[in-house]
Amino acid sequence: MRLERVVLRRLAMPLVSPFRTSFGVEDTRDVLLVQVEGPEAVGWGECVAMSEPLYTPEYVDGAHAVIRSHLLPRLQQRGDELVADEVATVLSPVKGHQMAKAALETAILDAELRAAGVSMSSRLCGVRDRVGAGVSIGITDTIGELVELVSGYVEAGYLRVKLKVEPGWDVEPVRALREHFGYELPLQVDANASYTLADAAHLSKLDEFDLVMVEQPLRDDDITGHAALARQIRTPICLDESITSVAAALDAIDRGAAAILNVKAGRVGGYLEAKNLHDVCFERGVPVWCGGMLETGVGRAANVALASLPGFSLPGDISASDRYFRRDITEPFTLESGHLAVPQGPGLGITPDLQVIDEVTTLKEEIIWQAT
Repeated sequence: MRLERVVLRRLAMPLVSPFRTSFGVEDTRDVLLVQVEGPEAVGWGECVAMSEPLYTPEYVDGAHAVIRSHLLPRLQQRGDELVADEVATVLSPVKGHQMAKAALETAILDAELRAAGVSMSSRLCGVRDRVGAGVSIGITDTIGELVELVSGYVEAGYLRVKLKVEPGWDVEPVRALREHFGYELPLQVDANASYTLADAAHLSKLDEFDLVMVEQPLRDDDITGHAALARQIRTPICLDESITSVAAALDAIDRGAAAILNVKAGRVGGYLEAKNLHDVCFERGVPVWCGGMLETGVGRAANVALASLPGFSLPGDISASDRYFRRDITEPFTLESGHLAVPQGPGLGITPDLQVIDEVTTLKEEIIWQAT
């Protein structure tokens, strides 16, 4: 793939409603888009880092800076004949910054696939033309508000509900949902690392509610603690923040710290590595699902393609566009019978709306590609 120009865009995307988790509240998504242009095609990638380094060490300002000052120069040194499969290797001397690397790799991969007339789903070896959609519910002010919110999503057809929890907001909200919706509703909770192993007895109270999983209850670096917790509760443990690579996933599985994995391409450095992670888990019979990071249609298209792989046996956080944005920057993803269609066009299979993008752009930086 020969490139001529790279455009880094910062967007301010207002959310339909504030999204609260144990580490903060978002009401506007600060999005970093990477656009790469060549004579054959234009490709797009979305960086999923948050505004502040609270979920992971990465944050949007840092991702923007590292792409401009460190990642792009290394790719330019590779020369004109750059292919997406080489991006991770070329960028490997730069430690960390997985979300920034993923955004750049995705943009190059998208352009490459558009030029070749191949869809992202086909490139990743997807097997489905639609994927099950779940919805992630942030922490609400009252249980009554929570029940009303979940009712709307259940009526809309979402196949699974994930409830954000934290100490003081866990057992009673879950109890209320089970009492209102019964045990037929697939329900899981996500703690975003807000508990410690000392909370094991309290977390075991969730066992009576027949949850699909409890996601990332302990610190991301506490694999030993998760393995110990797994021996003390019946609810399956899913790891999210802890899974930063295939090696990290294998370590967690082998040590009994996780029965299920949340695969986020940005967290592991890109969709090609996410496919490798899927393949390893599929071989071992470990269920995986695709996590979300409040993506626009660009990132959502890539997630839907990833979730079309055979090992993604659980509905992911791949909601319809209107779950988060009143107006998306691509054609909207819509929910049909609890599923989203997998784009079949070349590359990501979506068309970014440049007029809408320009309206929400807060910063635009153009970089002429100079291969060395």
